Amino acid sequence: MKRRHFVASALIPLSGNVLASTPSVQNLNEVLLWLDSLQSAKSVQSTNGWTLNAVLEHLAQSIEMSMDGFPEPKSALFQATAGSAAFALFKMRGSMTHGLAEPIPGAAPLQQLPTWQTGSARLRAAVRRFQNHTGALKPHFAYGALNHHDFALAHTMHIANHQDKIVIVSLT
Repeated sequence: MKRRHFVASALIPLSGNVLASTPSVQNLNEVLLWLDSLQSAKSVQSTNGWTLNAVLEHLAQSIEMSMDGFPEPKSALFQATAGSAAFALFKMRGSMTHGLAEPIPGAAPLQQLPTWQTGSARLRAAVRRFQNHTGALKPHFAYGALNHHDFALAHTMHIANHQDKIVIVSLT
C-alpha cells in the first residue's frame, strides 16, 4: 500500500480537519482536476525535501521540455537500451518510480517558494499546451523518442509518482 493511501485511509483528525489524499492521476485531464482540488485544501505540502512550488515547476519543466527539448540528454545508446527498457517497464506496470528530489539534468533551478500557486499555474499551462500540441516532440532525456500518447503516459506517471509525497489537509 502506498504511504499516502495509508495516511488517507487512516483519516487522522487535526483540529476538525482531516488529512486527505486523492487517488493518483490516471491521465492529463485528471492532473487539471487535481490542481483544481488543491485550491480548496486548507494546506498542501511536499514531503520530498522540495517545496510544493518546486515540485510543480519540476513537473511543468518535464512537460515543457517534451515539446522544447531537454538540455542534457543521455547518450543515444543509453536511450536505446536502459532508458527505453525503463520506460517499457513503467508502462507495463502502469506506474513510475524515480528519485523524487532529482532535478532534470541541465534544467533551470527550481524556485523554492513557500507558496505553490505559481508552480500550479505553470503546470496547468504546460499540460494544456501539451494537450494542444500537434507538432513533433523532442526525445526524452532518458527514454528517447516517444509518441504523443506515450509522452502523455510518461507525464501522467511522473506526476502520479510525485503525488506520493504531497500531503493535503482538507477542510471538512
